[in-house]
Order: sequence, then structure tokens, then C-alpha cells
Amino acid sequence: MEAVTATDVGRTYGETVALSGVSLAVSEGEVFALVGPNGAGKTTLVRALTGTTDSEGQVELFGVPPRQVPRERIGLLPQDFGPPDRLTPRELVDYYGGLYDDSLPTGEVLDLVGVADSADSYYENLSGGQQRRTCVATALVNDPDLLVLDEPTTGVDPAGRRRLWSVLEERAAAGTTILLTTHDMAEAERLADRVGFLAGGELVSVDTPARLIARHGGESLLHVEGAIPDGLARDLPFPATVTDGRLTVRDVSPADIADVTAVLEAGDVAYDSLTWREPDLEDVYLELTGQTLSEGGVSG
Repeated sequence: MEAVTATDVGRTYGETVALSGVSLAVSEGEVFALVGPNGAGKTTLVRALTGTTDSEGQVELFGVPPRQVPRERIGLLPQDFGPPDRLTPRELVDYYGGLYDDSLPTGEVLDLVGVADSADSYYENLSGGQQRRTCVATALVNDPDLLVLDEPTTGVDPAGRRRLWSVLEERAAAGTTILLTTHDMAEAERLADRVGFLAGGELVSVDTPARLIARHGGESLLHVEGAIPDGLARDLPFPATVTDGRLTVRDVSPADIADVTAVLEAGDVAYDSLTWREPDLEDVYLELTGQTLSEGGVSG
């Protein structure tokens, strides 16, 4: 059964088209990441899918309109969620847990996201990362069947981000359906079974991270910095170019790097640095949209 289905979802704000004909389906137990820069439509789509804003088209969660789903089945973290400053994490999670007939113990949830040691500090005195992890806890406390997280790790330090990733992986392994938005390609690649790229309010591609990279990511690249002679590219057994003394070798694997350095050494060519990189989801997004994730328009 599909946990989320959307057909031709649209939303406009005056003359601004925030969403245009978005259709997608998320299966029960799947982790689905919506990826795009600010202004791509991620937050507006989350609001449409959860019934917190009106939209054109049709949306169903577990086969019924979003507002008909029992609230204990859904955990939602909006991007702009801002709790009262003078509540503690314990009080905040206690409050949200109290909205449901059956919820997880507050201490257990706070420990899960890594803020148990600050459970009785005022929200305003927490670091930005602790605040965001506390907010994630409010979406977990009812042990939902569908967890919807809009930019869950924004402002979270690397260690806290990895902790949240582990929490989400554990929830997914237990059968929770997770829909998250992010502009962090490493986050999407690690967590998501499938990724949907949003640009200008349109869903431009959906697939697994591996298939997206294979289809649209391009070749692996080796860059060698230094005073590289132009003619060296002809001596390599790989497609290569030299521009302003910089050698770029295409479609080369890590195992092939030794062949490149052997040619350099045979020609007595000194170089300053050597960098190999394989394509990633950032490259895919650029190829599909002509934008990087740092580009975008209005918030949303």
C-alpha cells in the first residue's frame, strides 16, 4: 500500500507558482527525500501533502485525505517550528506526547536524539543543533507510521547530524515511512531509498540515488594541478585535456590513477596536487536543472 500519493498537486501565491503539477507516490516503509534549494517548493509540497495548506490536485495518506488520517499516525516537523523559549525539552516533549492516547516515554525520546543531558534547560539556552534535535523529538514521540521532516538537520553539528541519521535509519528499519526534505546531498544519498528533485515547483526526476547518479551524474574526474604541458594529454590512455596547466582526466577509476602518475613521472612532469572525484547527487541536480543547490528563489 502507498503511504503517500499525490496527483497533479499545484499551489500558487498571487503571481508566484510554488508548485506545478507535482505527482509522486511513497510506499509504506520507504524513505523518500525531496531535494532542492530554497525556493524549489519543498516546504509548500510538505504542507500540501500533510493537509496544512490548501492545494490543487489530489493527495492521500494511507488511502484517505490527509485531514482524515488519525493524528497519531503522523509525525510532522515543519521547517519553521519555533517552540516557546522558556520551555525545557522535557516539558516540550511531555506536551506533545500528551496529545496522544499512547506515546513513547519522554526520557526515551530525548535520549534517542541526544538531548537527555539538557532535558531541563530552557529551550532558549540550547545550541541551535540541540534545539533542532529537540524539535525532531516532538515528531517522534507518538511513534508515527509516517514521519514527515522538513529540513530536519538544519543547524545541527556533524556529530548531531550523524546521530539523527542513525535514528531515522532505525525508524525506517522498524517500518516507519519517512518523507524528508533536504538540500544536503550526503543526507539524501545515505538515508533515501528514492530521491525526488524539485526545481521551480516541478518534480524533475525521481529514482534511487544510485540510478540517478549512473544516468545523469557524468564521468568520474581526476584533476592534476601544476604546470602540465599541453601535449601530455595525448600520452594518456584516457580522455584528457590540459587547460592553463591543469590536467583533467575523464572516466578514470581510483585503480587507474597509478597509470596517470606513471605517465607524469615518465615525462618528468612535476605537479602540485592530484584530486579524484566521482559524480554525486549535486552533479545530477546541476545536470537536470542547470542550478546548484545554493541557487534558488523565494523561500519554500
